[in-house]
Amino acid sequence: MKPQAGDVLRYGRQVLKVIIAEDNLLVREGIVRVLGLSDEVEVVAAVGSYDELIAAAIDHPADVVLTDIRMPPNLTDEGIRAARELRTLKPAMGVVVLSQFAEPAYAISLFEHGSGGRAYLLKERIADSDDLVAAITAVADGRSVVDPRVVEVLVNSRHAQSSPLEQLTAREREVLAEMAQGKNNGAIGSTLFLSERAVEKHINALFSKLGLSAESDVHRRVKAVLVFLSDNGG
Repeated sequence: MKPQAGDVLRYGRQVLKVIIAEDNLLVREGIVRVLGLSDEVEVVAAVGSYDELIAAAIDHPADVVLTDIRMPPNLTDEGIRAARELRTLKPAMGVVVLSQFAEPAYAISLFEHGSGGRAYLLKERIADSDDLVAAITAVADGRSVVDPRVVEVLVNSRHAQSSPLEQLTAREREVLAEMAQGKNNGAIGSTLFLSERAVEKHINALFSKLGLSAESDVHRRVKAVLVFLSDNGG
């Protein structure tokens, strides 16, 4: 979202305006307090239900929504549904979804309509303001984030016998796991001690094995990550 008249700039950078949605009052106030430690974000609304979240998103010129998955009225997947609804109502607004557990099905549902501007984090990250602000900044920039703990759970889970990932080499699976964390080729190479050219070759190979060769690069990366999530724990 572009800066608007009256926006406050700190250290030459736009302060990101955030809406918090969490039905537990203590947790909600805790998030407000943690984000208050950062000069990069400003909480413009804090609500406790799906309906209040949608209303706040309409009423406030916010950059990012930080929402729990389960809220009133039904305590099921309101955060995921809100993320889907906001793609239509506020397409430039990023959404960070918080979950108490590493639930691959929720992550898949969050990203199935597009991964840009969406993040899936575990609630344990709330205590770390740097992780939380980094995720908020990423989705405000149109990027995606998957909590490393979620990826770790999926990597360590047992592969299904018919999993398409069985076609991949061990190195290709490592590259895909890093890709699922939202890393670009350079960052993947740094983590795995590979050149960017080698990373590119591994990515092209896994795209081919997963039947994604005909897709655009962005769509291939998103679909490859979804295959990774679903086949490892979805």
